[in-house]
Amino acid sequence: MILPIVIYGDPVLRVKCKPITEVTEEIRKLSQDMIETMHNARGVGLAAPQVGIALQLAVIEVPPDDESVTYVRINGEDTPLAEAMPLIFLNPKLDHGKEKAMGEEGCLSIPDLRSEVRRSAGVKVEYQTLDGETRTIEADGLLARALQHEIDHLNGILFIDRLSAAAKLGVRRKLKRLMLEWEEDGLIPSKR
Repeated sequence: MILPIVIYGDPVLRVKCKPITEVTEEIRKLSQDMIETMHNARGVGLAAPQVGIALQLAVIEVPPDDESVTYVRINGEDTPLAEAMPLIFLNPKLDHGKEKAMGEEGCLSIPDLRSEVRRSAGVKVEYQTLDGETRTIEADGLLARALQHEIDHLNGILFIDRLSAAAKLGVRRKLKRLMLEWEEDGLIPSKR
């Protein structure tokens, strides 16, 4: 089932999400609905707060032919990108790599806004699966960027919070204009 995506300004996007202590049928269904919602919106990732649920659950699906991803290791073993996707992860713990890289990001909760964000070029994430297994995934490229972006969502952080001071000034003006458009389109409640 395709779920409505929460738009910037909704308080749930700023909440530090609760860990999932038990994987229920509702959590399994939510993860599948999130994958369907992400596909429908043509996104690469989606976190539970983006569908209004403050739980530490996110999904990612990077295209299998994405050339920016040069390695994926699950539990230390090289894994083809296609075999790792879609990635459903709960309660993640992120280790940032030392090397940084700039890359353009957008967000399904902030439609029509994209900006360059500096993030770790490679990451290692420990997470739980829907089967209760603890795994680690190491990756670079778009997958590393998506992991950082979605884990930020689980901590109430948006990609616009990661922008340089100069970039934030430009984004602030555009965001105000977009919010007026979203109000007019009924995507967010009117503040007038």
